[in-house]
Amino acid sequence: MDFTNQKPFIAGNWKMFKTIPEAVDMVQKLHEASLGLENAQFVVVPPFTALSEVSRTLQGSPVQIGAQNMHWEEKGAFTGEVAATMLKDVGCTYVVIGHSERRQFFGETNETVNKKINAALIYGLVPIMCIGESLEERENAKTIIKIQTQITEGLEGLDAEQVRQVIIAYEPIWAIGTGLTATPDQAQKVHNFIRSNLAEKHGNDVASCAIILYGGSVKPENTYSLLKEKDINGALVGGASLKAESFAEIAKEAIKAYEEK
Repeated sequence: MDFTNQKPFIAGNWKMFKTIPEAVDMVQKLHEASLGLENAQFVVVPPFTALSEVSRTLQGSPVQIGAQNMHWEEKGAFTGEVAATMLKDVGCTYVVIGHSERRQFFGETNETVNKKINAALIYGLVPIMCIGESLEERENAKTIIKIQTQITEGLEGLDAEQVRQVIIAYEPIWAIGTGLTATPDQAQKVHNFIRSNLAEKHGNDVASCAIILYGGSVKPENTYSLLKEKDINGALVGGASLKAESFAEIAKEAIKAYEEK
C-alpha cells in the first residue's frame, strides 16, 4: 500500500470500550456522520471482540478498521495473543503497535515493536507505530533523544520501501487521557524531527509521503490548530472517537485545516 498525505488520516482508538452491540451502533452512526467527508481517511480501531461485526457492518463504507495490537508470530502456543493472519481474516487493514499503554502495562519494548512491525508488513497489514515521551523526559529536555531511539529501534532492519508503509503516531505520554495537549508548536517540532529523521535514514521520497499522526487528548476544539501545522498529517484519537459526532467533527476540522495549509 502506498500513501500520499493529501487527505488527513483520522484513526479512532477505542481502547477497552464498547460491547459488540455498542460498537455496531457506533459505526452505523459514524457512517452516516461521515457522509460528505470523503476528503478525510477514517479508521476505527475497536476491541478484538467487536472486529468481525464492525467489519461486516462497514462493508461498502470508506471507513476502514484496525486492531489495537498483534503478536509477531503467525501461530503457536501464545495464550491470549492474536496473529496478523487472524486480523486480516476479520477485515483489518491497520494495526496499532507500541501504544504507550502497551509499553507501560504489558511490557512492550522497541524490540517487540520492531518484531510486530515486520510481521504486520509480511502479512499485509499497515502498522501504526506509536512513539512518545513522558512528562519527566520532556521536562529534562530528553524528548528528541527518546523519539530518535524509538524510531531507530522500532524501524531497525526495514528498507525504504517497508518504511514507506509504516504510519507513525507521535503521542506524548503526558497528553494521553489527561486533557493536556501539546501545543501546535510543540507537536510540529517533534513531527518535523520525525520527518527529518526519516529523510536522513530512508530518503526524501519516504519522508515526504510519510503519514505522521498526532495523538494525545485530540478533540474537535484543538484539531484545526494542530493539523494546520506543516508536518502533522492526521490524528490518533482516543476518547473523542467513542462518539460518532465528535469523531466526525474532528474530521471536519482536519479537512478544513488541510485545505488551508
